[in-house]
Amino acid sequence: MSLLHIEAVDPALPEAEVLLEELSASLAVITGSSGRASFDVQDVRVPGALFVLARDASGVALACGAIRPMEEGVAEVKRMYARTNTLGLGSAVLAHLETAARQYGYRHLRLETRLVNQRAVAFYEKHGYCRIPNFGKYAGNSAAVCFEKNLLR
Repeated sequence: MSLLHIEAVDPALPEAEVLLEELSASLAVITGSSGRASFDVQDVRVPGALFVLARDASGVALACGAIRPMEEGVAEVKRMYARTNTLGLGSAVLAHLETAARQYGYRHLRLETRLVNQRAVAFYEKHGYCRIPNFGKYAGNSAAVCFEKNLLR
């Protein structure tokens, strides 16, 4: 995969909306829920937030991801998605978000995915995320699994 660059964009950009819709459709198949209710574009339009697209050498958007502030020193990873057959793009987007989070002064990144989404669970574990008690609206939801990564290590 020849990646040209990862860039910050507004999630309302048509290319971003297409990827977000693909993610929602994929999640609906895997988990029974599109996840749309867990993402508000306004959350990534505030200071300390970021929404990115990864583009190939031709400029085609193939992956996306975001971070949003949660609390002092902590941000949440949102809307991670890479099209199939784009080996390494998800990892590149996550690494980009982690670097940006450190630059913003975050010490920890948290996220939620569904336990049934074993591909996502394995992806985050592979990238150093550890399971934590479910936070926020995911507390008490046995279908959800939450993760955190210490960015200072």
